[in-house]
Amino acid sequence: MLRSMLTAANTMNALQQRLDTISHNIANSNTVGFKRREASFAELLTQQIDRLPNDEAPRQTPEGVRYGNGARLASTMLITKQGALVETGRRLDFALTDENQWFRVRLADQNGAETIGYTRAGNFSLAPMNGQLALTTSDGLFVLDERNAPIVLPADAHDVQMSPTGTLTATNTDGRVVARVNLGVTMIRRPQLLEARGGNVYALPNVPGAAEELNGSLRGQISVKQGALEQANVDLGEEMVGLMATSRAYQLNARAVSISEQMLGLINGMRSS
Repeated sequence: MLRSMLTAANTMNALQQRLDTISHNIANSNTVGFKRREASFAELLTQQIDRLPNDEAPRQTPEGVRYGNGARLASTMLITKQGALVETGRRLDFALTDENQWFRVRLADQNGAETIGYTRAGNFSLAPMNGQLALTTSDGLFVLDERNAPIVLPADAHDVQMSPTGTLTATNTDGRVVARVNLGVTMIRRPQLLEARGGNVYALPNVPGAAEELNGSLRGQISVKQGALEQANVDLGEEMVGLMATSRAYQLNARAVSISEQMLGLINGMRSS
C-alpha cells in the first residue's frame, strides 16, 4: 500500500506543476507578446521484479514485473509560435513578424550588473531622461539599438517612423529629421535556453550559436511592423481543456492515496484484533 501512495503522490506533484503552468498561461492570455509554456512528463525509474515462481504464462513482453513509481515533470517548453497581430495605430507600438526575432532591452542581473534582455512586447513609450527622451518598455526598461546602447531621442522629437527593417526615424514638429537609429533585434536560434526574468523579459546564457544579433548586412532579415502589437499565443480553449484533464488526473491520484490509506487502516485493524 505504501508503494501505491508514493506513486500517486509523485504523480500529483507533477500534475500540480502542470496546473501551475497552465494557470500562468491563462493569466497572461492578454499580455502583449507573451509566449506560453507547455509541460511534458516523463516516467520515473521502474523496479524490475524477476523472482516469480511458476510464471509460465505466454507473453510478448520481457519476463518479470515492472513496478512504476509515478511520473515527474520533464520540462516546461517555451512555445515561440507567432501570436496574432492587432492593429493599434499607435506610433510607438511595434510587432515583430518573425517568431524567432526578439527586441533587445537593458536588463540588470541578480548582482545588479547590466546585461541584455529579450522581449517580444513592442508597446514602447518615450520617457524623459536628462532633457532628452528615452525609448522604454511598458515596465521602464531601456530599449537598445544595434550597438546595445539605450535609444535616446532629442527632446523636440515629435513623431517617429519605423521602417520594416527596424530603422527608427524621429522628426520634430516642422517635419525635420532630428534622429535616425537602428533598433536592436536578435535572432534567437535556441529559444529553449531563454530564462524568464519577469515582466515578459528573458535572458539568454552565453552559449555559442544560441543567438545572432541582426546588425549590418543582416538587418535585411528584420521584419517589424509599426502601429501593431503581437498578442499572446495562448489559446484559451486549449488551455481550459488541459486544465480540466489535469484536474481530473489529480483527483484520480488523490483518490488512490485515500483508498490506500483506508486499506492500511483495515490491515492495522486486523492485526490489532
